[in-house]
Amino acid sequence: MSVKQISLAELPVDEQATIVHFSNGLAETNRLVSLGFTPGVEIDMTQNYGRGPLIVTVRGARVALGRREANKIIVERRTEK
Repeated sequence: MSVKQISLAELPVDEQATIVHFSNGLAETNRLVSLGFTPGVEIDMTQNYGRGPLIVTVRGARVALGRREANKIIVERRTEK
């Protein structure tokens, strides 16, 4: 199994990943933390059409994020090899 770091916006539907860090500003980071997005938490990609907003499940809650915001969230994706 290998680990690859990508932006949340690149994560395919029905895949899980772990949040590593954010590259947003302080206000955006505070908003994400208040929604349950913290480094080390597991997330599931629920909807990602490759454009427009996406929906992820974090801590049992479904959260919609804009693509620009999702591009600034770095996650570790586990792939089988």
